[in-house]
Amino acid sequence: MEPENPELQPESTFAPRTDFARLTARTEAIRQEIGKIIVGQQDLLELLLTAILADGHILLEGVPGVAKTLMAKLLARTLEVPFSRIQFTPDLMPSDVLGTSVFQQHKSGFEFRPGPIFASVVLIDEINRAPAKTQSALFEVMEERTVTQDGTTYTMKEPFLVLATQNPVEQEGTYRLPEAQLDRFLFKLHVGYPSTAEEVQILQGHHAGRGSTNLDAVQPILSAADLGELRQQVRRQRVEANILEYIAKLVGQTRAHKALYLGASPRASLALLNGAKALAALRGRDFVTPEDVQFLAPSVLRHRIMLTPEREMEGGTPDEVVKQIVQTIEVPR
Repeated sequence: MEPENPELQPESTFAPRTDFARLTARTEAIRQEIGKIIVGQQDLLELLLTAILADGHILLEGVPGVAKTLMAKLLARTLEVPFSRIQFTPDLMPSDVLGTSVFQQHKSGFEFRPGPIFASVVLIDEINRAPAKTQSALFEVMEERTVTQDGTTYTMKEPFLVLATQNPVEQEGTYRLPEAQLDRFLFKLHVGYPSTAEEVQILQGHHAGRGSTNLDAVQPILSAADLGELRQQVRRQRVEANILEYIAKLVGQTRAHKALYLGASPRASLALLNGAKALAALRGRDFVTPEDVQFLAPSVLRHRIMLTPEREMEGGTPDEVVKQIVQTIEVPR
């Protein structure tokens, strides 16, 4: 028997008002493609996809040999956009990144030749092996998406994504990145060792002849237009006022915490907001929850805060402080 007034029936509280079927299908296809070569790392892959949907740059940190560069190359392979790779070294110059002006005799003038930064996805391998002079070449392009050379400003085409890898600063031949540059990365992600079961799976694959890292096995999934549409969908996510206040309190607490010498800037608040909207969409919701913010807090804040010398000498870590802050701020209901 039909109800007399079907329009008055309560709508399901948890039914998303936005259809995420296309977004879910595309991101699941990316997971499948990367899974052809990479074993495990599902949490890392979710954070990478979140950053791409949130239009943010990514910094991957880990010891040599944990497939940081391979993961970045595979992720770039799933996007049908121009790709370039820059290997950072101590003798690299800013012009090697941005490009240089070359004198053309037949034109009796200089012509700008773009460097490898002029691509949609730029993999910067071992970013912390180049000195501060070269790092400064990335400041403008990462934040403003423009490059200024010889008085002319060149605008980067959308999308523009920097995927950078680095070794821990304790490794030989590394430089500590400037705080202003770290702040331009949406996430800093730790790439850890595989579990014993995952490492056994890696060994079995290599032993059986399936250990190829042939990138041709990975097919492009998203074009630039597709990615632009998915990002527009993410930007339209609903965020309640109490969630915005929660984000502001979390980031604000980093500026007052006794274990921190340097707190996070408002850019961290924006990163938390944009990242949480993308994560919610990735998980099939059209609204942000406090759990989304809590899940992303370490990835957003760990590279934007500095411990006091005393806390550092005691063996403390930024992640521990972020965890304390999350536990002290009241969760909105």
